[in-house]
Amino acid sequence: MTTPTTHTARPVPASVLKELLTLDDAGRPAVPVTDDEGGAPLRCCLRRSRPGERIALVSYAPLRRWAAETGAHPGAYDEQGPVFVHAEKCAGPERGGGLPFTNAPRVVRRYSADGRILGGRLVEGPDGFEPALAEAFADPAVALVHVRAVEYGCFLYEVRRD
Repeated sequence: MTTPTTHTARPVPASVLKELLTLDDAGRPAVPVTDDEGGAPLRCCLRRSRPGERIALVSYAPLRRWAAETGAHPGAYDEQGPVFVHAEKCAGPERGGGLPFTNAPRVVRRYSADGRILGGRLVEGPDGFEPALAEAFADPAVALVHVRAVEYGCFLYEVRRD
Protein backbone atom coordinates (compact mmCIF):
# COMPACT_ATOMS: atom_id res chain seq x y z
CA MET A 1 0.00 0.00 0.00
CA THR A 2 1.39 3.43 -0.97
CA THR A 3 1.37 6.27 1.56
CA PRO A 4 -0.71 9.29 0.43
CA THR A 5 1.47 12.05 -0.97
CA THR A 6 1.74 15.16 1.17
CA HIS A 7 4.92 16.56 -0.37
CA THR A 8 5.26 18.01 -3.85
CA ALA A 9 8.08 17.31 -6.26
CA ARG A 10 9.27 20.49 -7.96
CA PRO A 11 10.31 20.20 -11.61
CA VAL A 12 12.83 22.40 -13.35
CA PRO A 13 10.77 25.63 -13.74
CA ALA A 14 9.70 26.63 -17.26
CA SER A 15 11.77 29.84 -17.13
CA VAL A 16 14.86 27.87 -16.14
CA LEU A 17 14.17 25.28 -18.83
CA LYS A 18 14.23 28.05 -21.42
CA GLU A 19 17.59 29.27 -20.07
CA LEU A 20 19.07 25.76 -20.00
CA LEU A 21 18.08 25.14 -23.61
CA THR A 22 19.88 28.34 -24.63
CA LEU A 23 22.95 27.91 -22.41
CA ASP A 24 23.11 25.32 -19.64
CA ASP A 25 24.69 25.75 -16.20
CA ALA A 26 28.04 24.60 -17.59
CA GLY A 27 27.90 27.30 -20.28
CA ARG A 28 27.08 24.97 -23.18
CA PRO A 29 24.18 25.19 -25.65
CA ALA A 30 21.71 22.31 -25.61
CA VAL A 31 21.96 19.68 -28.32
CA PRO A 32 18.44 18.38 -28.97
CA VAL A 33 18.00 14.78 -30.12
CA THR A 34 15.06 12.57 -30.96
CA ASP A 35 14.65 9.94 -28.25
CA ASP A 36 14.04 6.80 -30.29
CA GLU A 37 13.67 4.46 -27.31
CA GLY A 38 12.02 6.61 -24.63
CA GLY A 39 12.52 6.14 -20.90
CA ALA A 40 14.74 9.14 -20.07
CA PRO A 41 13.77 10.76 -16.73
CA LEU A 42 12.61 14.24 -17.76
CA ARG A 43 13.14 16.85 -15.03
CA CYS A 44 10.84 19.42 -16.66
CA CYS A 45 7.66 17.35 -16.39
CA LEU A 46 8.79 14.61 -13.97
CA ARG A 47 7.96 11.67 -16.19
CA ARG A 48 9.80 9.31 -18.52
CA SER A 49 10.27 10.37 -22.13
CA ARG A 50 8.24 8.70 -24.85
CA PRO A 51 9.71 7.31 -28.08
CA GLY A 52 9.99 10.04 -30.70
CA GLU A 53 10.09 13.00 -28.27
CA ARG A 54 12.75 15.68 -28.71
CA ILE A 55 14.90 15.88 -25.60
CA ALA A 56 18.23 17.35 -24.52
CA LEU A 57 20.78 16.40 -21.90
CA VAL A 58 21.88 19.60 -20.16
CA SER A 59 23.97 20.51 -17.15
CA TYR A 60 21.89 21.80 -14.25
CA ALA A 61 22.94 23.29 -10.90
CA PRO A 62 19.78 23.11 -8.74
CA LEU A 63 21.40 24.15 -5.46
CA ARG A 64 23.14 27.12 -7.13
CA ARG A 65 19.84 28.33 -8.55
CA TRP A 66 18.06 27.89 -5.20
CA ALA A 67 20.91 29.75 -3.47
CA ALA A 68 20.55 32.65 -5.92
CA GLU A 69 16.84 32.90 -4.95
CA THR A 70 17.45 32.73 -1.21
CA GLY A 71 20.85 34.37 -0.72
CA ALA A 72 22.42 31.13 0.54
CA HIS A 73 26.12 30.39 0.00
CA PRO A 74 26.52 26.64 -0.50
CA GLY A 75 30.26 26.83 -1.12
CA ALA A 76 31.70 23.47 -2.12
CA TYR A 77 28.23 21.87 -1.98
CA ASP A 78 27.33 23.71 -5.18
CA GLU A 79 27.37 21.11 -7.92
CA GLN A 80 26.04 20.68 -11.41
CA GLY A 81 25.13 17.55 -13.25
CA PRO A 82 23.33 16.12 -16.24
CA VAL A 83 19.53 16.18 -16.50
CA PHE A 84 17.19 15.27 -19.35
CA VAL A 85 14.62 17.88 -20.37
CA HIS A 86 12.27 18.40 -23.29
CA ALA A 87 14.05 20.20 -26.13
CA GLU A 88 11.05 22.48 -26.66
CA LYS A 89 8.49 24.09 -24.38
CA CYS A 90 7.13 21.64 -21.82
CA ALA A 91 3.66 21.66 -20.24
CA GLY A 92 5.13 20.59 -16.89
CA PRO A 93 3.99 17.74 -14.68
CA GLU A 94 0.50 16.33 -14.74
CA ARG A 95 -1.46 17.32 -11.65
CA GLY A 96 -2.07 14.77 -8.93
CA GLY A 97 0.64 12.43 -10.12
CA GLY A 98 2.27 11.94 -6.71
CA LEU A 99 6.01 11.68 -6.22
CA PRO A 100 7.76 10.57 -9.42
CA PHE A 101 10.65 8.20 -9.99
CA THR A 102 10.02 6.14 -6.85
CA ASN A 103 10.48 2.78 -8.60
CA ALA A 104 14.17 2.42 -7.72
CA PRO A 105 16.40 3.16 -4.73
CA ARG A 106 16.87 6.90 -4.25
CA VAL A 107 18.70 9.19 -1.86
CA VAL A 108 16.79 11.91 -0.04
CA ARG A 109 19.47 14.54 0.61
CA ARG A 110 18.78 17.32 3.13
CA TYR A 111 20.07 20.89 2.89
CA SER A 112 20.17 23.73 5.43
CA ALA A 113 19.10 27.32 4.72
CA ASP A 114 22.74 28.21 3.97
CA GLY A 115 23.01 25.40 1.39
CA ARG A 116 25.03 22.88 3.39
CA ILE A 117 24.26 19.15 3.30
CA LEU A 118 22.71 18.04 6.59
CA GLY A 119 22.54 14.36 5.75
CA GLY A 120 20.65 11.94 3.63
CA ARG A 121 18.62 8.80 3.68
CA LEU A 122 18.44 5.87 1.31
CA VAL A 123 14.86 5.11 0.26
CA GLU A 124 14.36 1.72 -1.37
CA GLY A 125 10.71 1.66 -2.35
CA PRO A 126 7.67 3.84 -3.06
CA ASP A 127 6.30 3.50 0.48
CA GLY A 128 9.47 4.98 1.98
CA PHE A 129 9.38 8.41 0.35
CA GLU A 130 6.71 10.16 2.40
CA PRO A 131 8.18 8.97 5.73
CA ALA A 132 11.68 10.05 4.61
CA LEU A 133 10.43 13.49 3.59
CA ALA A 134 8.37 13.87 6.78
CA GLU A 135 11.45 12.94 8.80
CA ALA A 136 13.60 15.43 6.88
CA PHE A 137 11.20 18.33 7.33
CA ALA A 138 10.59 17.51 10.99
CA ASP A 139 14.08 18.94 11.49
CA PRO A 140 13.67 22.75 11.54
CA ALA A 141 17.20 23.15 10.14
CA VAL A 142 16.18 21.49 6.85
CA ALA A 143 15.24 24.06 4.20
CA LEU A 144 14.93 21.78 1.17
CA VAL A 145 15.50 18.24 0.00
CA HIS A 146 16.90 16.83 -3.21
CA VAL A 147 15.83 13.40 -4.43
CA ARG A 148 18.68 11.76 -6.31
CA ALA A 149 19.32 8.55 -8.20
CA VAL A 150 21.54 6.10 -6.36
CA GLU A 151 23.25 4.54 -9.37
CA TYR A 152 24.58 7.83 -10.81
CA GLY A 153 23.85 10.37 -8.07
CA CYS A 154 21.85 12.47 -10.55
CA PHE A 155 19.42 15.09 -9.33
CA LEU A 156 15.82 14.05 -9.97
CA TYR A 157 13.76 16.74 -8.24
CA GLU A 158 13.53 19.10 -5.30
CA VAL A 159 11.07 19.22 -2.43
CA ARG A 160 10.81 22.38 -0.35
CA ARG A 161 9.30 22.99 3.05
CA ASP A 162 5.54 23.64 2.67
